[in-house]
Formats: sequence, C-alpha cells, structure tokens
Amino acid sequence: MLSIRIDSAAGRTSLGGMAAPLNELVPVLQVAISPVILISGVGLLLLSLSNRFGRAVDRSRQLAREMRQLPPADRQRLSEQVRILYRRAALIQLAITMAAISVLLAAVLIISLFLIALMGWKSGVLPLSALFIGCMLSLILSLLAFLREIHWSLTALKLELEPPAEG
Repeated sequence: MLSIRIDSAAGRTSLGGMAAPLNELVPVLQVAISPVILISGVGLLLLSLSNRFGRAVDRSRQLAREMRQLPPADRQRLSEQVRILYRRAALIQLAITMAAISVLLAAVLIISLFLIALMGWKSGVLPLSALFIGCMLSLILSLLAFLREIHWSLTALKLELEPPAEG
C-alpha cells in the first residue's frame, strides 16, 4: 500500500519510501498552478464549443425538415445553408477534439511534474517541454478551428439574409 508521510522537522515528504524535500515540492506546486488554470479556461472554451455544436446540429435538423416540405426548385437555398452548417459542425468537432487533447496533455503535464519531483529525476525537462508545447499547439489548433467556424457562421447568416432569387 502506498503511503505519504510528511516529516515537518526534517522538511521532507515521503511517498512510499521515496523521499523528496518539502522545499522542493513547493515550487512544483507553484509550477503546477498554470496548467490547472489552463484546464479551467479550456473547460469554459469546451462548454462554449459544445453549445455551438448543439445549435448547429439543431438548426441543420430544422432546415432538413423545411426542405422536405418545399418543392424541389426551392430547396437549393436551404441546401446551401445545410452544407454550411455541416462544415461548421465539422470545424466545431475539430475544435472540441483539439481542446480536449490540450486538457489531457495539461493533466499529464501536472502528473509528470509531481512524479519528476517525487522521484528526484533530473532529466525531466525535455518530456515536460514536449508536453507543454503539445498542449499549447492543441489549444492553438482548437482556437483556429473556432475562428474558422465563426467565419462560416457569418457566411451562413449572409446567405440567410439575402432576398430570395426571383424565379
């Protein structure tokens, strides 16, 4: 069984027989705060993205019902809107996936920080750097997909606001 023991007189923490000075763990806790805040912020981004995804799917279903009731000649305009909504939903899905990967990498980064400190490993800089860079790249890709989805949202709005073509 794994046990954690803190010897405040000696300033050491023991995790199942592995010892790390408490004064070495405090900076680790301070460094781990940034990824935790990142996780919180990306969680809010994921909430926003999932709401946008739900709205895009609901609007697509609504337009599909309307298309079934229109004569074939009038379906082109709604068909274009559904096509744009599908593209938007795909971009939102990509943004959600990349944001989730960013959160997962941040969580692995936090765990790695503690393991490196507890085990006393000295060669942890490269793996930690790779995790942080991967986390940030995933977040950047998520935000780029989000910005592209917003562009398509405005394109769909413009199409919807155009007067119908006289036939």
